[in-house]
Amino acid sequence: MKSYKLSYIAEQIEGILQGEDLDVRGVASLKSAKEGDITFLFQRAYYEDAVNSPATAFVVTEGLEIKGKSCILVKNSALAQAKLLNLFYPDERKEGGVSSNSTVSRSVVLKGAVTVMDFVFIGDNTTIDEGTVIFPFVYIGKNVKIGKNVKLFPHVVLMDDTEIGDNVILYPGSVIGSDGFGYAFDGSQYVKIPQVGKVLIENNVEIGANTTIDRATMDETRIGAGTKIDNQVMVGHNVTIGKNCVFAAHVGIAGSTKIGNYVVMGGKVGVNDHINIGDAVQVGGMSGVVGDVEKGKKIVGVPAMSYIKWLKVQSIIEKLPDLKKEIDLLSKLVKKEGEK
Repeated sequence: MKSYKLSYIAEQIEGILQGEDLDVRGVASLKSAKEGDITFLFQRAYYEDAVNSPATAFVVTEGLEIKGKSCILVKNSALAQAKLLNLFYPDERKEGGVSSNSTVSRSVVLKGAVTVMDFVFIGDNTTIDEGTVIFPFVYIGKNVKIGKNVKLFPHVVLMDDTEIGDNVILYPGSVIGSDGFGYAFDGSQYVKIPQVGKVLIENNVEIGANTTIDRATMDETRIGAGTKIDNQVMVGHNVTIGKNCVFAAHVGIAGSTKIGNYVVMGGKVGVNDHINIGDAVQVGGMSGVVGDVEKGKKIVGVPAMSYIKWLKVQSIIEKLPDLKKEIDLLSKLVKKEGEK
């Protein structure tokens, strides 16, 4: 692995170097770091571990500098960690080339160096831009558009008419553009409503393993630029998600819901259909969102309510057993008074 001067690393991660400008050749966790490595100290609880670590240097938040050690002070610890790991572990894309073990329609257009590994299927009239890497066992339907520097990991499925922007990452098993869950009841059985729309995923989106995003009944299901979606999330038909949102695992979003920009949802959140969620809304894990939510609100619970109100409700719930005893006692007293 290539070595770097600490002064160079500090510049790359927007930090301030304190101590000697040493060379480091690796990045590691505090637990596994050895001489020659740079590691992280972001919490005071691990300060003694850092003092005793053989690591050559540390990336630290202000106030956690270690006497006698070279440290890089940063304001945003998570961002510094991301930049440092990207520096030492750059995205090394393979040179373009199509495996002879894959099935690629003659009408497919590859713009520049595109890598197609073994056992990939690509349907008619699909366009793929340069720098994209397609791993084994990926299925791509017809009339699909894929942008630059996209990564499609094994067993990703892109159904017909799907559009993928630049720098998108789809993790194993994600399915984009399967039919929306639409049926009409005729009195005796459910009749399928044809799903003839598409899915559009904008630039810099990441979609986790085994996540499904349904095509629209008509028009489009859209995922905004910069949004990050965790594993096993379900996005229904005609949903619109804004830019730079973050959804944790097991979130389920029902059809035709509109979600603004910078929305955060914890794990296992359920969202009702045909509602509007404003910008910068935060939803606590395992909440059920049943109605519209105004911009900037922090909500939690089932049904979801403001965080402050939820705290009050929880405090009452904890007292319910004692309140029940008091009510039973009062009922007995009232009954006795009535019998006199």
